[in-house]
Amino acid sequence: MQNLFYEVDSLDKHCYEELHLSEDILMEHAAYGMAQYIQNHHITAKSVLIVCGSGNNGADGITLARLLHGSFKVALFLHKDPNTEIGKLQLQRTKALGIQPVQELEDADIIVDALFGSGLNKDMDQNTSALLEQLNLFTGIKIACDMPSGLNKDGHLYKHAFVADTTLTMGALKRGLYSDKAKENVGCIHQLDLGIHRDLYERPSNWKILDTDDLKPPFRDKKNTHKGNFGHLSVLHGQKEGAAIISALSASSYGAGLVTLVGDKITALPYSLMQDETLPSNTTAIACGMGLGKDFQRDRLSKVFAHDIPCVLDADIFYHSIAYDIFHRDIIITPHPKEFVHILRTIKLADISVQELQDNRFYYAELFCKSYPNITLVLKGANTIIAKNSSFFINPHGSSRLAKGGSGDVLSGLCGALLAQGYSPLESAVQASLAQTLSAEASEKNSYSLNPEDIIKGLSTLS
Repeated sequence: MQNLFYEVDSLDKHCYEELHLSEDILMEHAAYGMAQYIQNHHITAKSVLIVCGSGNNGADGITLARLLHGSFKVALFLHKDPNTEIGKLQLQRTKALGIQPVQELEDADIIVDALFGSGLNKDMDQNTSALLEQLNLFTGIKIACDMPSGLNKDGHLYKHAFVADTTLTMGALKRGLYSDKAKENVGCIHQLDLGIHRDLYERPSNWKILDTDDLKPPFRDKKNTHKGNFGHLSVLHGQKEGAAIISALSASSYGAGLVTLVGDKITALPYSLMQDETLPSNTTAIACGMGLGKDFQRDRLSKVFAHDIPCVLDADIFYHSIAYDIFHRDIIITPHPKEFVHILRTIKLADISVQELQDNRFYYAELFCKSYPNITLVLKGANTIIAKNSSFFINPHGSSRLAKGGSGDVLSGLCGALLAQGYSPLESAVQASLAQTLSAEASEKNSYSLNPEDIIKGLSTLS
């Protein structure tokens, strides 16, 4: 996993004041990193259009023009003249090589957006919006310098924003790049060093991005074991029993030694699952809410929650008031945005729309975790947030493959399986989220045909 940062000005300041690295040095390395990336990854490209704003993001672009000059046909377009001293100096250096800014925009093999980066903090004017629209219509490969223009450090996407194939971000990874709204605009994200190793540039952060190699499947190393060593997950089912069955099958396929459906008798139960009307005495974890229905009897829920057993809550359970009676416990909740908005309203933390949540996912995740530090939150989305207390993780591996009924039931089953096997709630949630997304990503099926059974089947190939 890698660190994520809301802002990097303080990291740059440390370089200036403690490491004696000037702004000029950092900018030269940023531009050199971009130049190297372009030269190494786009060897057939011949022309580059670099569009620059007036701030330091624009100065990065001006510096890049100088470094690419001679290797490519470089067109440098200044949307506005530099207003920083380093920007003026970089333009002076560039002009000294005979590079004169162009007055008209023309398509090129590579389009570099160096208008704003992470510095955007207000709505754009009409001319800038029109410029971004024009750039997006060009056919060249599109590269964003630091952050796509139109995306700010909070992850908010303005009406007009650059749509990048690749984002080359400077020094450290910015949290705003991983909002749900940013997913369509950032493309592939690559971090560039600024003259020192990133471990020396960065400071500890309580926000992390999850990498594929963070996945640690629950492999069984001991030979002298039995099913009881791997826990017993009880899945409470209600009127839509199919959702609970999907969760149960998911749990069984991810290491739970025993899985029982608890509730009224199911006539067509898969042979690998058990069922019972009451909670088995050897239950080590509970999964509840998937297909439960909003009219499920409160006294039956009360009997289940009377057992202080590790628990994952999902879906319909959030519409039962009794669920909030155990919000003081060390549990996992896995809401999608609409459910999370309902939760925030019920616990009187915020009365917001789904749109407002999606515009401010990081803020509301932090607000919830500050108020309920014992709960592990899995806020589902294109970039799922997994959080507890002051620890926050983003899983960026989600895709449209998961946009189908039952995918969330798979996730709750994975969380329950790991809880049953003795994992902590936070570790269960992190590992479950990774397992779900990476299984979907690895499937050979196309994006629209993947179903929950395929995700469950793919769990067996994770390594």
